[in-house]
Amino acid sequence: MVTVVPRQRLESLDLLGGKTLSLRPPHRAPLPLWLALLLKRQRRANILPPPWLHPHSLDRILKIETDNPEGFSPPPPLDPRTPSTVSPPFIPSNTADSLPDYLPYHWIDMGEILLEAASDDIQDPDKVRELLRDLREVRMAKMRSSTLAVEGGGLTSLQGVGAMEVSEGRGFITGVMDGLRKLGASREISRREKEQEGAGSEADGNSEDEDMEL
Repeated sequence: MVTVVPRQRLESLDLLGGKTLSLRPPHRAPLPLWLALLLKRQRRANILPPPWLHPHSLDRILKIETDNPEGFSPPPPLDPRTPSTVSPPFIPSNTADSLPDYLPYHWIDMGEILLEAASDDIQDPDKVRELLRDLREVRMAKMRSSTLAVEGGGLTSLQGVGAMEVSEGRGFITGVMDGLRKLGASREISRREKEQEGAGSEADGNSEDEDMEL
């Protein structure tokens, strides 16, 4: 869901997910992203960017990321009124009244979509593009370092990682995990071979002792 400011009146629509609010300029209203983009394309509404997509908010998030090289900026907190069955990826964190300084689960996708379709509604879109690019680079570097920590036998937390980041990092993460499995298998084979060699040496020693007794 995103927030729009309608330019024209529009009656409520009965969608599969329920009825939308009636649009009455200049009152804000939340709408599904696809419908907001359609109205924006038809010049019947403007899209209000979520607070986290403002340059000042992205600056603060970037500072959190750079000051904490081992973790990611926290995801949007759960509203006490949110049902316990709702997880962070499904929190409505892209409306105009959502909390700033928190990247939503689909922050890369949402940022690219809004910059392409509604850049005139975003404050300083060039600066926003630059900050999103910097955030993406910093966080992907953390993703790579987290896989190195796993490879070294350590643990790492991926709390706050977005959907697109998980998708992009899947390749090298699965590569590292496959390498760890192969390494573990080779170590197990080496251990068994050493045990067999030790058992063989012990058997040879026992046979020599028996020959000496004879």
